[in-house]
Amino acid sequence: MSSPRSVTVVRAIKVRPGNRAEMPEHVATEEPMEIRVGGPGQDPRPLAVTMRTPGHDFELAVGFAITEGVTDRNGVVSVSYCHAPRDADSRDAEDDRYNTVSLKLNHTWEPWEPARLFAASASCGVCGKSSIASVEVGCPPVPAAPPIPASMVPLLPDRLRSAQRIFDRTGGLHAAGLFGPDGVLRCAREDVGRHNAVDKVIGHTVIGHTVIGHTVAGAVLAGSVLMVSGRVSFEIVQKAAVAGIGTIAAVSAPSSLAVEAAERLGVALIAFVRGGSFNVYSHPERLLLDD
Repeated sequence: MSSPRSVTVVRAIKVRPGNRAEMPEHVATEEPMEIRVGGPGQDPRPLAVTMRTPGHDFELAVGFAITEGVTDRNGVVSVSYCHAPRDADSRDAEDDRYNTVSLKLNHTWEPWEPARLFAASASCGVCGKSSIASVEVGCPPVPAAPPIPASMVPLLPDRLRSAQRIFDRTGGLHAAGLFGPDGVLRCAREDVGRHNAVDKVIGHTVIGHTVIGHTVAGAVLAGSVLMVSGRVSFEIVQKAAVAGIGTIAAVSAPSSLAVEAAERLGVALIAFVRGGSFNVYSHPERLLLDD
């Protein structure tokens, strides 16, 4: 269930041939969310501020911490909204409370250097990092898994689209979905940011505890498919690899760095999934191309 705050009603002048009228219009909500992190005996300290669509905030915070290399999927003890100060204005305090999420880890955490305490826009998940080296999170290649039928791939965009409830109301959100090797959608999330939608899906595999009826494990995710509604950037490939997801599919194009990263990290990268056709850019052995 999405948050009621994921959609905002605004006024718009709708201009049509021979007609003009001011009417209410639904738009996707975009608000900042601060993520704070603390380990044993540590007070939660700021990790990042990201612009996101409210809803599934805990999943977003957990997914972000994992894909940024702050912790792994076994390191999160608890996640909660931060309580607002008692003397704050009641309305502002309530808004602030639901825009700040705190993660408790089972290990200590040293804050990033100040240059990496960044505000990420909805379109860029790596904005503000202090060097090119800090963009890449070290992770091993995704382990091998039984190949998935190539005939399943063209079915994924419509299956993801059917789960985009907020997009139906606003027309302005990206989506990411996690599919099992059988092509069944296990989790779909929407957000104004592509990277946020992916982090929400990855966070769900931790908070939800199970995927396909089993405890989440490398073998399960390695055989899954991450489907995204837009293009594939380096960051999306990296997030999938850190989470252990072995295949990414997209309706749009990949970047050169995404292809490079997918090849290096053992991820099958499939793009331009449209009208029954698609391109495979890396690790074709993860697909049964002759099925």
